[in-house]
Amino acid sequence: MDATFNDLASHCLELLENAAADQRVLIAVSGIPGSGKTTLGNAVYQRVNKMWNNKSGTRIATFVPMDGFHLTRETLAAMPNAEEAIARRGAPFTFDPNGLLRLVESLRIPLDSESKSIFAPSFDHAVKDPVEDDIEILPTDRIVIIEGNYLHLQDEPWNLIAGRMDELWFVRVERETARRRVIRRHISAGIAKDEDEAAKRADENDLVNGDYIIQHSLPPHRIIISIQDNQIA
Repeated sequence: MDATFNDLASHCLELLENAAADQRVLIAVSGIPGSGKTTLGNAVYQRVNKMWNNKSGTRIATFVPMDGFHLTRETLAAMPNAEEAIARRGAPFTFDPNGLLRLVESLRIPLDSESKSIFAPSFDHAVKDPVEDDIEILPTDRIVIIEGNYLHLQDEPWNLIAGRMDELWFVRVERETARRRVIRRHISAGIAKDEDEAAKRADENDLVNGDYIIQHSLPPHRIIISIQDNQIA
């Protein structure tokens, strides 16, 4: 998909050329679990910087995964439906969309000579919890690609996040391909001990979430077809 990545990176720079000088370009990359959206987001922002560095050594783009807005395990355990929340971790109600909305709103504040870095949380897969203020978004980062399952949802407050984006990109994938990728990811990340356990989690959680995404998402500006079976997102 190198040609696709390069085309999307060029498109990002075109959007920037048409943006106000004090504004960032925000792009939300969404898709069902296993669609390849993380791979795509990473590849595009790196290509944007490579293209831009032909003109300047300054970084112009960055990438923010939505994983940092997972609710902590402690928070899930304190919920009235704790058992369900822990079992369904990764479903929309196990995230903090309001926190993500605050980040997006901060990225929409006009840039000036006094602008400082903005920090977003990351997710530590070793401890299985977010890490606060771990991703630095520089004042020079004029293009921010945000990736996550639910960035296009029509439900509140997710739709407010989508409404603050310049473009919505959706990565489309065959359901069985996504299932294979998710099973492989669960095993490699230590979420499941074997293929049977990983398949059960994929069928009872990830693909359930994927169906919800397809049924409740806003129309995207672009649809990218995921064709490489080594992509995991």
